[in-house]
Amino acid sequence: MSLCVPPQFLPVKPSELCARKLLGSFDSTKRDFRVFAISSVVKEASNFIPAAPIFLPEGPWKQIPGGVTAAEGFKAAGMYGGLRALGEKPDLALVTCDVDAVAAGAFTKNVVAAAPVLYCRSVLEKSKTARAVLINAGQANAATGDAGYQDVIDCSTALSKLLQVNPHEILIESTGVIGQRIKKEPLLSSLPKLVSLLSSSVEGADSAAVAITTTDLVSKSVAVEFEVGGTHIRIGGMAKGSGMIHPNMGTLLGVVTTDALVDIDIWRKMVHIAVNRSFNQITVDGDTSTNDTVIALASGLSGSKLISALHSTEAKQLQTCLDAVMQGLAKSIAWDGEGATCLIEVSVSGASSEAEAAKIARSAAIYGRDPNWGRIACAAGYAGIPFDSNALRIALGDILLMDGGQPLSFDRSAASNYLKEAGDAHGTVKIKISIGDGPGTGVAWGCDLSYDYVKINAEYTT
Repeated sequence: MSLCVPPQFLPVKPSELCARKLLGSFDSTKRDFRVFAISSVVKEASNFIPAAPIFLPEGPWKQIPGGVTAAEGFKAAGMYGGLRALGEKPDLALVTCDVDAVAAGAFTKNVVAAAPVLYCRSVLEKSKTARAVLINAGQANAATGDAGYQDVIDCSTALSKLLQVNPHEILIESTGVIGQRIKKEPLLSSLPKLVSLLSSSVEGADSAAVAITTTDLVSKSVAVEFEVGGTHIRIGGMAKGSGMIHPNMGTLLGVVTTDALVDIDIWRKMVHIAVNRSFNQITVDGDTSTNDTVIALASGLSGSKLISALHSTEAKQLQTCLDAVMQGLAKSIAWDGEGATCLIEVSVSGASSEAEAAKIARSAAIYGRDPNWGRIACAAGYAGIPFDSNALRIALGDILLMDGGQPLSFDRSAASNYLKEAGDAHGTVKIKISIGDGPGTGVAWGCDLSYDYVKINAEYTT
């Protein structure tokens, strides 16, 4: 999330903005993913940006409407509060829980962490639960010193009074221009209306998903339903991100909600695992933002039994679905990379561990839509994971390029067409790498960068 608030978007019909992009993506990826969906967006929000395609992996879940409000106990709202430099796209979002929700967070590893990141870390170190997440777009409130930190405290205090909860039950996320403090007065004056708009409806969730975007061309929201121990459980989420995306989370903000009943220590471990398998496995431009934050809340209102052991069957079921939701959102972020024309998916197998495979996948993903597969081999080699180069195997889609460490003759025209078709349809380019016969596997996602990326970031603060 941390990134910035780029050139604001004027109201545009979704069909005029991304119609070809969205429809083309479906054609090129429907064979690769079981679920492809575009969530509905509240009428006012859809005037600004459409919803992203969500690429959920196959699994024992059913996609449902609702995003962050799909799980029992959660409400959301999004509105324009006057924080953006241009336009009137919603710029304030709020997600609340009717009860004390078990809370976990993952944050940027940038040493220059934004004020809201420092604040959330401090809150979660002291508290196991939270009741609300307030998010603003427009100003990142990063590199703003003590005054910026006080702004966060003032916002959480004001919201806590309206919600009648403890200030330490409020978490804050910010995205926008780095170096600028929150426009506090417009934000504070907007809070009563924002609270009044809270709803458990799909519209509430979708308006919040739009409000947290900056340079994003699409909003990202998804929800699934599945069974854990015989009880129906829901997980929903929203995220934003388009530039400054790199492993250890990039310009990325996210909120994930579930009605599962789970022990705090187990929940925090599960969120850490899921983030490492999703948001920490995407890269767009090599930048690591100052504001990256993912907050995950569990209400426990599903009626399920308490999950208190990480390796229990119920915990494994919940982990799988949590991974899927976060991966779906993460892939949408990479797909929406600033100026990107395709999603890159790099799968690595044969490593000694999942962590080693994931590291190699991240190194290779940054090359995006580059027909020079030799650079992919190079990236695998410098990832810092030792392996026998004579065991290296690389494939582009179904086209085998290297096997046993030896380059192969292949149909260059077919390879070129594979890349071109993916770019023309804003689809997915799949790269498969094997480094041996170990049990470790990992996946990472990236995108190709274009002239539009340079243009967007050059105009970012205007």
